[in-house]
Amino acid sequence: MSNDIFVVVEQLKGKISDITFEMLGKGREMADALGGKLYAVLIGSQCAGLADELGKADGVLCVADVRLANFNPTAYKHALGELVRERAPRLLMIGNTSMGMDLAAGVSALLNIPLIAYCNNLRVEEGKIVATAQIYGGKLFADAEATGDQLVVSILAGSFSADAGKATGGAPVEEIKAPLSINGGAGVRFKQLIEPEAADVDITKQDILVSVGRGIQSADNLELVEELANALGGVLSSSRPIVDNGWLPKARQVGKSGATVKPKLYFAVGISGAPEHLEGMRDAGLIIAINSDPKAPIFDVAHYGIAADLFDVVPALTEKIKEAK
Repeated sequence: MSNDIFVVVEQLKGKISDITFEMLGKGREMADALGGKLYAVLIGSQCAGLADELGKADGVLCVADVRLANFNPTAYKHALGELVRERAPRLLMIGNTSMGMDLAAGVSALLNIPLIAYCNNLRVEEGKIVATAQIYGGKLFADAEATGDQLVVSILAGSFSADAGKATGGAPVEEIKAPLSINGGAGVRFKQLIEPEAADVDITKQDILVSVGRGIQSADNLELVEELANALGGVLSSSRPIVDNGWLPKARQVGKSGATVKPKLYFAVGISGAPEHLEGMRDAGLIIAINSDPKAPIFDVAHYGIAADLFDVVPALTEKIKEAK
């Protein structure tokens, strides 16, 4: 066993996701603490171009094969599993994303390596890896110490700084032949990438967002929060329940299954703060939360907050903003 750290690169249509850079930054810190090396693991049809963005790593391990061009949980599991079996890294870091949840659990089961999921922190204590995981929908945080020689962790997006994982210049690339076992993924076929329709507004490019959650109670009450957004010169967005109810279009959704946003100002109105939502907005410049539950997880990330009825606060706040203008 080595003290090396493997970070699985997540990308779509040639664009590396921020969660990859978050893991590379933390992985660099962990590798230095353990005295090992940091490797970025690229799985796909080619590595050209992508490796140039992974300079934070000591090296890039590229498993390239035309059969891996699109994500296939079974084929990717065998490709990554064989690499981990051969190289025996101390720690394997995978994003806690729709792709990563399939992959982390699959590799853990395939190789009988412990998995700690929903992690938002990692550290080394006396040579041992300790991971902090969110449980009960983010209401509790549990520290778990790794047992055995290897560990798989799935990292919640937004847990670390993406900038810390970016570096100029690429890392040395080692091309690795895909194992025959990826043929085991033949039972699962990629058919089509369905992308959302063009939206009336791109919430990822807004400086001010006012997001509304299930606390709004009814679609008829959305106008109340939209008036606040207009007064601020911002745009109305939401958590997933609002979209699931059909009250706002998918393009307005913030969170893991929606959009990741980094506005200068983010108002969370009637949003409890489930981990899936926090992943999409925790990097906002200023976060203000309004929720009637003083123990709501949203207050853990908010810079300012008020535990009160939104139907009392929002109209009063909107009026004060209009007066100030």
